[in-house]
Amino acid sequence: MMAEVGSAVAGDWRPRLAATLDLPMVQHALISLILINALILGLETSQTLMQAWGPWLIAADKAILAIFVVEIALRLLAQRLAYFRDPWNIFDFSVVAISLLPASGPLAVLRALRVLRVLRLIKLVPSMKRVVGGLLSALPGLGSVAAIIGLIFYVSAVIATKLFGADFPEWFGTLGASAFTLFQIMTLESWAMGIVRPVMELFPQAWVFFLIFILTSTFTMLNLFIAVIVNAIQQEHQDDGRSTNDSELSLLRDEIARLRQDITEDRGRCAGPR
Repeated sequence: MMAEVGSAVAGDWRPRLAATLDLPMVQHALISLILINALILGLETSQTLMQAWGPWLIAADKAILAIFVVEIALRLLAQRLAYFRDPWNIFDFSVVAISLLPASGPLAVLRALRVLRVLRLIKLVPSMKRVVGGLLSALPGLGSVAAIIGLIFYVSAVIATKLFGADFPEWFGTLGASAFTLFQIMTLESWAMGIVRPVMELFPQAWVFFLIFILTSTFTMLNLFIAVIVNAIQQEHQDDGRSTNDSELSLLRDEIARLRQDITEDRGRCAGPR
């Protein structure tokens, strides 16, 4: 009996450790460390500050990295291989692992990737996590919109090359040059005075083509991008709400089951021999 109790107690430390790491106090402490680490990495870009405080900044950066390593090690102890079932955990593990690689020789470029640790903030802030989740879930819809924009660009680039390529080879001489020029027009960067008006000096009716292209690509298709993303973020928020409600209902069911069991046991005691 004592051995069973001991094994049960020994088996309970993993859930308790996981629950401790998910406490709001621990999460807030990690968020503070990530923000401090981001500030330190920014200060390290200043040669003046590095000359005056370089050793202290480097030591603080290593200390915060050590805390991150300990945190991930504790999560691995608590969850074991289940830790890697969450894509966000894989992202955290990869970011911290990159920071542990030697930043010398051919791997010196990895020193600049230490700033990726700041992105751990996305996982710890639920609102940011929902936004990123919405963006990822919107990728299939965005792919369809991007394909439509690609078709519009291809058709428009072929038309522009045939219409204006001979007189404006720098802008419309090839299919690639036309596509790049149309992309500049889509962003509304110097499109009127820089491109369209010079073209209209030779082709007065060219404004019809450019106006249709701008209305189609800039104001219609890009708004479709935004609509797909907003819809995906709203769906992600609704899914989070449903999961929260489901978890609360599950807790209520467990509590009701325990109450029923207690009532049944009390009735049994009352109905027993007196």
